[in-house]
Amino acid sequence: MRVIGMMSGTSCDAIDAAAAELAVDDGVLRLTPLGMVSRPYPPGLQDLLLRALAPDGAVTTGEVCRLDTLIGRAFAETAVLADRELCGGTAGLVASHGQTVYHWAEDGRVHGTLQLGQPAWIAEATGRPVVADFRPRDIAAGGQGAPLVSLVDLLWLRGRPGVPVALNVGGIANLTALPAGGPPVAFDTGPGNTLIDTAVRELTGGRLGHDVDGRIAAAGECDERLLDVLLAEPYYRLPPPKTTGRELFHGGHLRAALAAAGLPGPSPDVVATLTLLTARTVARAVHPLGATEVILSGGGSRNPVLTARLRRELGATALRTSDELGLPAQAKEAYAFAVLGFLTLLGLPGNAPPCTGASGPRVLGSLTPGRHPLRLPPAVRAEPRALVVTPAGTAPRGPGPAPGSRPTGPGTRRPPAGPPR
Repeated sequence: MRVIGMMSGTSCDAIDAAAAELAVDDGVLRLTPLGMVSRPYPPGLQDLLLRALAPDGAVTTGEVCRLDTLIGRAFAETAVLADRELCGGTAGLVASHGQTVYHWAEDGRVHGTLQLGQPAWIAEATGRPVVADFRPRDIAAGGQGAPLVSLVDLLWLRGRPGVPVALNVGGIANLTALPAGGPPVAFDTGPGNTLIDTAVRELTGGRLGHDVDGRIAAAGECDERLLDVLLAEPYYRLPPPKTTGRELFHGGHLRAALAAAGLPGPSPDVVATLTLLTARTVARAVHPLGATEVILSGGGSRNPVLTARLRRELGATALRTSDELGLPAQAKEAYAFAVLGFLTLLGLPGNAPPCTGASGPRVLGSLTPGRHPLRLPPAVRAEPRALVVTPAGTAPRGPGPAPGSRPTGPGTRRPPAGPPR
């Protein structure tokens, strides 16, 4: 089945849609990447979203309703584009993570979560069934609701030598590890790009939304006073499972740290310090796990200064990208939600209880039917034990692209309407 996985992360810069051919064969889940399209949020919608996400931003229920609708429509437009260009109009399912606007975490527990982007708009526009609202079921079962990609990571990493760690650096950085002789572990390590992006937006007066190619960080030097203040954040010392987000790592968090360090505002030195903060907190989370390799994905993989800092902080631990293993780094989380939606359609659990802290495996999400009567695929009795990524053209495929479509292959296609990360 061809499945489109969709998400917009903590950076809130764009909607990513990755298409995959998915099948379960003798206990092995096979994924063939078909490509990704990415569309930036319209500026007005992004502004409204960022205002709603501000910790001191008061929003009305009317604004929440408008956001849910406008994000849903934006996801729907992107899903139509992905189905046409990547699947030739043959997608059988859309799996939409939506846009997280609040993750209610207190005292080491997660009590609730809210993702906006009404899936009915996607179902109406594409005619396909849509799986959405993945996180609440894991939370209701006592879990953190994140990182949900941990199940996909575990299936993907299983069988690799040593102690592999999958690391995704988006707005927030998260990892999944298979320690030697112990249970798997997954958690958010702390900020990925979110504090860097905040500083860059303020430093450039909104002209830039992120540090393109790490150029600003490369022009600065680490401010040790600021780094010490930032590293004093108690979150870093909490035991896993743990999750975080913009509720903690937001503009106010950065401004308080700057004030404590006696700094007037963002500068290239501040951006350089925040870049090192991400690398150091990741490395400090990785080292106790005895990792032998870290497999990097996410927007942070495109920042050469961040990856250089991360490589230095990891020391002898090998750093590589998921591209080297056949899973495009920019699209990895979107592909992961395609897998989770596919598992839901098969009636199979999509969470990893040892990683999220849930009381047991759960089938995730809610299902919105498409234009035609809903027909579920044949039941799969056993959960898959491994995920194998196969290059495009080597796995069984359905009908080819429709005439006039522009499939992008397993890489990333970004329309020229801006520089989303």
